Amino acid sequence: MTARSAFLDERVQRYILDATVQEDPILARLREETSAMPNAQMQIGADQGRFMQFLATLIGARRYVEIGVFTGYSSLAIALALPADGTILACDVSEAFTSVARRYWREAGVESKIDLRLAPALETLDRAIATEAGSYDLAFIDADKTNVEAYYERCLELLRTGGVVMIDNVLWDGAVADPSVHDAETEALRGIGRKASRDSRVDAVMLSIGDGLLLARKL
Repeated sequence: MTARSAFLDERVQRYILDATVQEDPILARLREETSAMPNAQMQIGADQGRFMQFLATLIGARRYVEIGVFTGYSSLAIALALPADGTILACDVSEAFTSVARRYWREAGVESKIDLRLAPALETLDRAIATEAGSYDLAFIDADKTNVEAYYERCLELLRTGGVVMIDNVLWDGAVADPSVHDAETEALRGIGRKASRDSRVDAVMLSIGDGLLLARKL
């Protein structure tokens, strides 16, 4: 089972996966295991994972921060793409879900790259900012949506000039484009899209991969 975009014809998405996505076997096994778990829809798809790996390599990332680990697909994908001395600060609150992530990190031989902090992410990020501001290359926000703006601001502080923050689920299964929807999560995602597009500190673009991915490069 593969997470897929609701905005793309299934045959076209299958073509993309078959033609261009070379998924590491350990990532494929993690994806399959997660697909049978509660909240499996929170896992990113193989195409998005491959894109994130490509971006990490493209910008020469060595330091990565992730907000929302779940069972570890995105963190494992990036860990496999980072150089041997690369490091990941991983923020989550679930011991149950991240125990799956730890098992796969260990099997892949990348566990030593990953510093998992089980605590409210804003607390972890604020502690990191105190000593590591401006030292990260890449960030991924895939946690509770109502805090997305706060996570975005912290990530900008942690990123170096030229670093990139990725924000997941910015299309929210199309709800952001439905004027009748006004719940807190949808409004927060609309807000971060508007903010990034007008933010003079970044250069931003929104992609329709997965459930929508917003990229903002720090200027």
